[in-house]
Amino acid sequence: MTTTTSRDLREGRELVDPELFHRLVQRVAEEHDHDLIMAGRIMDQVLAFLGTTATHQGRPLSPSEIVDPGWHEFILHTVDYAEFCGRIAGRFLHHVPTDPEESAEGEGAHDTLSYTVDAIDAAGFFVDTELWPTVHAGKCSQCHAGCTSSPA
Repeated sequence: MTTTTSRDLREGRELVDPELFHRLVQRVAEEHDHDLIMAGRIMDQVLAFLGTTATHQGRPLSPSEIVDPGWHEFILHTVDYAEFCGRIAGRFLHHVPTDPEESAEGEGAHDTLSYTVDAIDAAGFFVDTELWPTVHAGKCSQCHAGCTSSPA
């Protein structure tokens, strides 16, 4: 794992109770065929992404292809997800699939992913750069052509 800076950074997992984090990691591991270490890395980045989205005032942020399924799994825990959103953001953090006509590939997707990584870093979270490949930003497994957070 690598980070974008050498300063002290928060981990996304700090935003939830350890028991909930463990349940989410288990779900990601089972549903997406990852070992527990990778599933933990994914969930940590989901939470860092959502923690950043909660206060971000710029354009919408977008998860990477490998991080997005972790967000999907968290959303399935509706009570926990709604509580998290209310506590962290004061509002529900919607998952907004891109319209099928819009492309999530190419320079636009690369720019959005780079923008997202920069925002997570600026928010003081550790960025696991291996999970945020900005060269091959692509479609997630369950959305038409990418996903973004809802604007504030």
